[in-house]
Amino acid sequence: MEHFLLQLFIYLTAAVIAVPIAKRLGLDAVLGYLIAGMVIGPSGLALIGEIEAVMHFTEFGIVMMLFLVGLELKPSLLLKMRVRILGMGGIQVALSSLIIGGIAFLFLPWQMAMAVGIILALSSTAIVLQTLQERGIMNTSGGRSIFSVLLFQDLAVIPILAILPFLATFSIESNKSYDSALYNISGLPGTIQFVIILITILSIFFAGKYAIRPIFRAIAATRVREIFIAAALALVVGISLLMTVVGLSPALGAFLAGVVLADSEYRHELESDIEPYKGLLLGIFFISIGASFNFLFIQKNLFLIIGLTISLLFVKALVLWLTSVFFKIPKKDRSLFTIALAQGGEFAFILFQFAKNNGVLHAKTVDPLISAVAISMFLTPLMFLLYDKWNRKANQAEEKETDTDDIENNDQKVILAGFGRLGRDLGRFLITSGVKPVILDNDITNVNVLRKFGYEVYYGDITRLDLLKAAGASEAKLLIIAIGDTEQSIKLVELVRKYYPEMKILVAAANRTSAYELMDLGVTNVRRLAFGSALKLGKDALEVLGVEPYQAHRMMLRFNKYDEQMLKDTHQLHQKDEASYINMYKKHMVELEEIMTIDMKQDLEQIDKAWSTSKNEK
Repeated sequence: MEHFLLQLFIYLTAAVIAVPIAKRLGLDAVLGYLIAGMVIGPSGLALIGEIEAVMHFTEFGIVMMLFLVGLELKPSLLLKMRVRILGMGGIQVALSSLIIGGIAFLFLPWQMAMAVGIILALSSTAIVLQTLQERGIMNTSGGRSIFSVLLFQDLAVIPILAILPFLATFSIESNKSYDSALYNISGLPGTIQFVIILITILSIFFAGKYAIRPIFRAIAATRVREIFIAAALALVVGISLLMTVVGLSPALGAFLAGVVLADSEYRHELESDIEPYKGLLLGIFFISIGASFNFLFIQKNLFLIIGLTISLLFVKALVLWLTSVFFKIPKKDRSLFTIALAQGGEFAFILFQFAKNNGVLHAKTVDPLISAVAISMFLTPLMFLLYDKWNRKANQAEEKETDTDDIENNDQKVILAGFGRLGRDLGRFLITSGVKPVILDNDITNVNVLRKFGYEVYYGDITRLDLLKAAGASEAKLLIIAIGDTEQSIKLVELVRKYYPEMKILVAAANRTSAYELMDLGVTNVRRLAFGSALKLGKDALEVLGVEPYQAHRMMLRFNKYDEQMLKDTHQLHQKDEASYINMYKKHMVELEEIMTIDMKQDLEQIDKAWSTSKNEK
């Protein structure tokens, strides 16, 4: 027991130290886990042992991950993805197996070559999905394409396990031992096995639809959260055991259960309960992979393993690129699709061991291949980082190469700089009110999208004098700045103050501090981005709490008027004298609280004048 606790302590400590350091260095958490494993593993500080046993245990994290992925995919969405799953996944696995197997056939008997081909065709579900989720691109077009291939690969593990024993080329001593008291159906006739597997899969769908929901409903009624967590874990563990009994992948069963429960009212609760355990187990699994690196063996067979790794990545990348072209994946997603799936997968560790135990592959063949797979998995987060840098540079180059739009001569009196979230709503309001501003935005992607919706938006850097002139600044009466970037807004204000001093300026400031900076430049018409929404939300909150709508509206107007005055009063002190600024701020807050609690007996007409009064004071 002490040994287990010590090993667990070392794993957790390594994760706690390595991941924050990796994040601070701009690396992925997965890469941090892998490096931590390399440091504490047998080839590093040798702080841990029994790596295979730990890896076997933590593979349950993959099962949990696929259960959570299944919860995100409703059956209707999965049905829509069938072409991607069967098409892209099937072609990728088939082509990769044929090409890799064909190369291996130059050195090995055809049975061994075929086994090597189909095992190396698989990619790392754990690393890729974790990385996609970290980047928030799981639900993008590229992310769904990647997931489709990974799902097919996980499904393919089942027939691969069935095929491998038929490829045996030598006999070994029977040392098979089942470390479980569960019944094993492998000795039954093939037809009966098929029927049992079919019944098992159907039972998962039936239980998920008709049995599990009432059970969770009864558990939720107890209002004891730990029991709900226990039930969620028991569900995943039970399905995994059931899949093991019938010889299927536990990950597949968990995924199917997740899909069935995707429409359940308990979906979000299940996600929040299982997510921490999934993340922890996956982290330890990645540490185990890092610890499995045998640097002494790699050093002795350095050129062989490097050659195998490069060949694996190159062949799979070529197949993936051709697949992406054939299925017309958008060009911007093809590189991501290729990089994400080019490595070997964690199932290779299991399948190579299975092939060795069943007389398919010799240990001298398996060992360098496992090293190559491990290295390719280690390189994957690095390739993602390189892809990110390349993608950013490509986008910047595209923006630089994109010429500023030619702006048609017009007699519009308003220029709107920035057409993001705030700018769009503001622009729609002006256009529908009969004011058609000249709209400028410096995000070419945003411009292209908005033009599809019928907006007349021009691309260009509004802080350039030539573009400002082309937009009609010499004739315009008003410039509205809705950029959101304080530095860019200040730069634009300074430019307009210098060359078009008569033009009035209205600016949307990110916050109070930004408002002060803009007011320093003499801009009086400053509005804070979220201030109006905050007031309206506060008014709604008062109404929900029982305040009459009329009274809530008056309180909102009064607060708005007083806070605008407070902004002016504190402007001169915000940088010059911090202590005085804080004292004045506190004083205003006390006065505002007193004013808001006074019984407002003023006439509604007088209160409503706050809007016009505030405007006249500016």
